[in-house]
Amino acid sequence: MGKKEGLSNKIRFYHYASGVLITQTEDPLCSKCKALTNTARAVREGFREFEQKHTGELVDIDDELRLVLAKTSRNLAELISPENAEGQKKAGKCKMPEGVCFIKSSKSILDKIE
Repeated sequence: MGKKEGLSNKIRFYHYASGVLITQTEDPLCSKCKALTNTARAVREGFREFEQKHTGELVDIDDELRLVLAKTSRNLAELISPENAEGQKKAGKCKMPEGVCFIKSSKSILDKIE
C-alpha cells in the first residue's frame, strides 16, 4: 500500500470510528459504558497524533478527504463521554456475546490497516 492510500485509509478509519462513537452515545447501554469513555479517549488521542504526524501531507489531500477530515474533527469535538462510566458487561447489563462490543470492534480495524 502506498503512502497516499495509507493516509486516506487512516482518515477514513477515524471518520468511521468517530461516527460509531457518536451513534453509540444514543444507545441505552453503550452511552453509559466505560468502553465508550476509554475508546473515545483513545480515538481522540490517536487522531490528534495522526494529524500532528502528517501535518505536511494533510495539506495536499483532495477536497473530498478534507471534508471527511473536518467532519471527523467535529465529531470528536462534539462527542460527550459519560462520567463515572461503568463497564456494562461487567455490571451484567450488556447481553452481547462474550468478545462482542460495538464500541471496541471499531477500534480493532485500525490494527488491520496500520
